[in-house]
Amino acid sequence: MKAKAIYLALLFSALLLSLGCARIQAPEPAHQAAVLVLLDKAHTQSSSGQLDDAGSSLERALRIEPRNPMLWQELTRVRLGQGHYRQAENLAAKSNSLAGEDRSLRAENWRLIGHARTKRGDLKGAQAAFENAERQ
Repeated sequence: MKAKAIYLALLFSALLLSLGCARIQAPEPAHQAAVLVLLDKAHTQSSSGQLDDAGSSLERALRIEPRNPMLWQELTRVRLGQGHYRQAENLAAKSNSLAGEDRSLRAENWRLIGHARTKRGDLKGAQAAFENAERQ
C-alpha cells in the first residue's frame, strides 16, 4: 500500500512537470529579454565610460533576476572600474555563492577579488584570491 502511494505521488509529480504546472525556477522569457536588454545597455554604457549608468542598469537587471551570478559578476567589474574595491569584493563573493558548479565563473570571481584586494593594498589577501582562482 505504501509503495503504491509513493508510485502515485511520483506519477502525479511527473504529470505536473510535463504539463508545466510545476517547474524549476527559470526566468520567464519576458524577464530574460529584459535582462538581456539591460545587460547590453550596461556593456554599452561601461564601454563609453558611463560607469554610474552601467551600474544602475545592472542593478535593475538584478531586481529582475537576483540569483543570476553573471549579473553580480558584471556589477563587480563596474564597481572595480569605479574604484569601489571593497564593494566589488563583496559582489564577487555574492556571485560565487550563486555560481554553483560553474568553475570558470567562480575562478573569474576570485581573480576579480584578487584585483580588488591588490587595489586596496591587501597583497597577501590578493595572493590568496589568485590561488583560489587557480584551484577552481
